[in-house]
Amino acid sequence: MYNIDDFDLKILTLLQSNGRLTNQELSELIGLSASQCSRRRIVLEQAL
Repeated sequence: MYNIDDFDLKILTLLQSNGRLTNQELSELIGLSASQCSRRRIVLEQAL
């Protein structure tokens, strides 16, 4: 099972309000690199 942390919650919340956000936009809003944000997004999509 995947443990969701604060960054993951932010990603999920932002994508719920706007599912068209790019990884670059998400990374700027959250404070992670675009590549890290992309990896987390993929893991979340596979886990949920």
